Order: sequence, then C-alpha cells, then structure tokens
Amino acid sequence: MSNTDFALAVEDLTVSFDGFKAIDALTLYIDRNELRVIIGPNGAGKTTLLDLICGKTRASSGSIKFKNEEMTVLDEHTRVRRGIGRKFQTPSIYENLSVFKNLEVSYPSGRSVFGALTFRCTDEVMARVHAVAQEIGLADALQMEAGLLSHGQKQWLEIGMLLMQEPELLMLDEPIAGMSARERELTAELLQRICKNRSVIVIEHDMEFVKRIAHKVTVMHQGKILAEGSMEAVQSNPKVIDVYLGH
Repeated sequence: MSNTDFALAVEDLTVSFDGFKAIDALTLYIDRNELRVIIGPNGAGKTTLLDLICGKTRASSGSIKFKNEEMTVLDEHTRVRRGIGRKFQTPSIYENLSVFKNLEVSYPSGRSVFGALTFRCTDEVMARVHAVAQEIGLADALQMEAGLLSHGQKQWLEIGMLLMQEPELLMLDEPIAGMSARERELTAELLQRICKNRSVIVIEHDMEFVKRIAHKVTVMHQGKILAEGSMEAVQSNPKVIDVYLGH
C-alpha cells in the first residue's frame, strides 16, 4: 500500500519542548474509515500528537500528510477547513443556546463573523442538523437548552458540532471520561456509526471500551510508538505489559 492511500500519514514527526522530545521521530499511518485508538501511560505524548495533527502545536521536524497534502505548513483553521476535526477533553458548547442552535452555528458557512451575519438557516442546513442530531442520539432534544443536557449528552453534542463540518478525520481525547455505563455504551455505538465514512482517532484509558471500538490499537510510550495491532496482540505484547505494570 503506498502512502498516498492513507487518510493520514505521519512520518518521522518530532517536537521538542526545551530540549525534551515530547514526540520522537514518530511514524503513524491511519487508513480511510478506520477507528484507531491510541493508548499509553500518562506523559507518553498522546495529546501532544493530536495537537500536532490539528495544528495547535507546530512540529520541530517531520511530516503530517492528510489525504496526501502536507499539513505542517498550514495553520489550525486551514486544517479544519481541509477536514480535520478535533474534540478536546472539556466540552466547549454554547450552554445557553438550544441543541439545534449549537449544531446550526457549527455549519461551516456560519463560522466566520461575516458568515454569521449573512447566515440563513437554509433547507440544506436544516437537513444537516437533523441528520447529525439523529446520528448523535439527540434528535428528541433539539429544542432543549444545551446546559441542561447530561454530561454524556454534552459530549455527544460536541461531537455533533464537529460532524456538522463533515470532517474526514475526527480526533477525540478521552470521550467517555465521566460518563455513566449506559452513556459509554451509546458512545461506543456512536463511534462505530461515525467511522463508517471517516477516519477516527481516539485517545482512551478505559481498556474495556478500547476493546469494544478499536479497529487497531497504537501504544505510545515516551513520545514513540511501542506497539501496534489488534487489542489482543497489543495486550499480550511483553513490552506493553512491562510499560503498564512498570508504572
């Protein structure tokens, strides 16, 4: 398989903070429509890797190609427009707006100040809002004020706000933190639905959840990739066991 066939090709990526290599010559390939989970002990560089892919942090060296276009030269906003969506650990929703409004304002043409002024809720936007609300399980809560949603529903709404932009790569940092068992269940189903037509990268600590959702697992340690493969293969890898039990 040539590198051009991957949704994301990260090659020899390095970032140093004050001489400390947080990411150290890391190479990672993500297939189209793949749900990849990244695991590893705290300080392994997992969040920093997502920061580099979305452009929040600039790489010191190496390459990040998304759909075969070099991303390291582009700023964060341009990467969003190219189809890279990123959800951070704390949800950033508009608490005092309805679920409908939260989704509506996330539609790409409404994102610039000028766009927001001239923005009309067209049939196209309406259709998109309803489709996304259905996908995230909030179709019955469209008129509800977002601040009144449960913790899990707020997380889904934020995923929905990203889905409004139709990203081709979606990155989620610990999406089930603080969720109830039922919400975790529904989130697993949600992630399995949304990776049908996009690539998804998830950072997660909950191994049961990882086992449920991952097509492939990448284990990071000290800014490098320690192991990669199925959950079963990774869990029985002596190097991985050593890193997890050694902490």
